[in-house]
Amino acid sequence: MESKSYNILMYSHDTYGLGHIRRTMAIARNLVRPGVNILIVTGSPIVGRYTMPSGVDFVRMPGMIKKTNTIYVPHSIKVDPKIAITIRKNIILSTAKAFKPDLFIVDKVPSGLKNEVLPTLKWIKKHLPCTRSVLGLRDILDDAESTRADWKRKKFPQILRDLYSEIWVYGEQNLYDPIEEYGFPEDIAEKTVFTGYIPRRVPKVRKTRRKQKQVVVTIGGGGDGYVVLDNYLKMLESNGTVDFKTLMITGPFLDPRRLDELADRARALKVQIKPFVKNLEKRMACADLVVTMGGYNTLCEILSLKKPALVIPRDNPRQEQLLRATVFKKRGLCDFIKWGDVSPELLREKINDLMTNPVNYVEQLETFQMTGLDVMCDRLTYFRENCSE
Repeated sequence: MESKSYNILMYSHDTYGLGHIRRTMAIARNLVRPGVNILIVTGSPIVGRYTMPSGVDFVRMPGMIKKTNTIYVPHSIKVDPKIAITIRKNIILSTAKAFKPDLFIVDKVPSGLKNEVLPTLKWIKKHLPCTRSVLGLRDILDDAESTRADWKRKKFPQILRDLYSEIWVYGEQNLYDPIEEYGFPEDIAEKTVFTGYIPRRVPKVRKTRRKQKQVVVTIGGGGDGYVVLDNYLKMLESNGTVDFKTLMITGPFLDPRRLDELADRARALKVQIKPFVKNLEKRMACADLVVTMGGYNTLCEILSLKKPALVIPRDNPRQEQLLRATVFKKRGLCDFIKWGDVSPELLREKINDLMTNPVNYVEQLETFQMTGLDVMCDRLTYFRENCSE
């Protein structure tokens, strides 16, 4: 008799950007195996662009866009935001009831966007006693004061206490410790597992002799990175000829008018520009330097590929990227420019230095261990072997 498959349901709210769905996809690709089914329920408008491995599929909810830290509106359909959230809430719950997950992994927000995951968590606790619910957190959420106030206001510790089996932190405790920074109560701290950073696939790249070095400039989803692209092109425009080529990836959410403007300027400079690439790791693997914002996923790719990087972290509306860049620079894993300090002149100075003297960063990158996927696989094995009523 064929044994029952093990079902994993993953929730990724994805309001605007690529970060959450890219991290979710990286985890899904690693956890899927014979006998395991993974279903991702997401609001990402671009989830369909990714190639799903066998055993992984997705359910698409209506997308939402963040207007402020508290206001979200539908991405495409023109309905009241409350109606859109109700639709999403019903999709999540109905999917869980039909799929009956053995493991439910929630990304970042314990209650989901506007509490849309709470009914599902409560249903699972009541009707699926063997199912484990896990909250997955990136290494840094925001500065300590803001995060503590936000979690207290939204009663997240109580939700974690009542409805979750574990919290997985996708980072290293000795680099940034959310237990201490965010004031986790003792019982929540006991549920917390530090997985380490999540490595990405390292593509095989054929080594060829190139006449020029290559810089890849990437700003994630593109909704808030125009400053980086603009200053980079200004650097090239004011510098005449340079001895490196550039691939600029603007992200699919960059304003179309700004994309047109940047494309015209890039064409004049013979800079290759693309809104979106599926195989970002392969493009970065061919680069000698990566210029980027400070998002979790891009920095995990840089760590995996052992690439020197110049980070220009956003510091509003959250301090997350700035804090991560600061921590990584102290470890010697990257260099960075503060958002308010970025200029064509400073970019040129930093890029020239990194292209000329990458060795210090490469040495640190070579010894940095990324254990995220191994630890999650160990936890999955433990869960599959231990079901307690």
